[in-house]
Amino acid sequence: MIVVTGGTGFIGSNLVAALEEQEVGEIAVVDSFGVGDRWKNLAKRELAAVVAPSACIDYLNANKQKVEMIFHMGAISSTTEQDVDLIIANNFTFSLALWHWCARNQVRFVYASSAATYGDGSRGFRDDQTPDALAQLRPLNAYGWSKHLFDRRIIRLASEGTKPPQWAGLKFFNVYGPNEYHKGDMKSVVAKSYPVAAKGETVRLFKSHHPEFADGGQLRDFVSVNDCVNVMSWLREHSDVNGIFNLGTGKARSFADLVRAVFSALGREPQIEYIDMPENLRDRYQYYTQAEMSRLTQAGYDRAFLSLEDGVADYVKRYLSQMDPYR
Repeated sequence: MIVVTGGTGFIGSNLVAALEEQEVGEIAVVDSFGVGDRWKNLAKRELAAVVAPSACIDYLNANKQKVEMIFHMGAISSTTEQDVDLIIANNFTFSLALWHWCARNQVRFVYASSAATYGDGSRGFRDDQTPDALAQLRPLNAYGWSKHLFDRRIIRLASEGTKPPQWAGLKFFNVYGPNEYHKGDMKSVVAKSYPVAAKGETVRLFKSHHPEFADGGQLRDFVSVNDCVNVMSWLREHSDVNGIFNLGTGKARSFADLVRAVFSALGREPQIEYIDMPENLRDRYQYYTQAEMSRLTQAGYDRAFLSLEDGVADYVKRYLSQMDPYR
């Protein structure tokens, strides 16, 4: 059995779909659905169980002879969430409980870290997992800090011998793709701009408030969720690979490029207007992210990543433009 926490969410539900396609056997999801259409992210899947997070450890104990691997995608992922106690309870304390359970029971463990751990990027985007290198990072928000706190703790535990038989943390950069529709303001700019562009209207992007970046020229490492799933599938097939790894494309592109790719996928000329960024975001806004991908390639991952244009076109044509946009 493979267990996916956060399996009703964006990346988690895409992973569940891929695992089912790979015929891995039983899949259990640990998550809550809440209200709304989030259930549609899993509506096409066959599942062995759907477990509330509060019952997760009890479920694992009851099924420890069957559980072979945990993909821990569950988290409070909003970068604007203000309840730090809630963030720590989910992103650090619960994650640490899963780490120790996997270490005790010799179960493989792959978890979601985040590029938000890099803060404003002034210290670079190298996935150096040494304690000294991690200590230099300064996340800009409580979400990024909670992920960084967990990264630092498990590196220490692993160095002391308290670790699962395989473990990997993935620092996801700016992920886009199907099943992100429940995320509200945290949806990708692709998902936000598509309905506007599809109606032939003007897409709005933030102006730059940094002298080195033009309006719309703010840069991100945009990565398709398909590539993220491919990396996680590869980790499942390579149990000897351990460590914290960046997960982006290694190529920063602008928000203007992203929106132009949406218009191109629709066969339309781009229409973009630039508006002021809210003042409360300006002092903690990242103007540039780009994953350093050499550690993952050195570990043996050699599959090419989708270009921005190809990834956005796939998302628009196979999902966003369809009556059923879910994977």
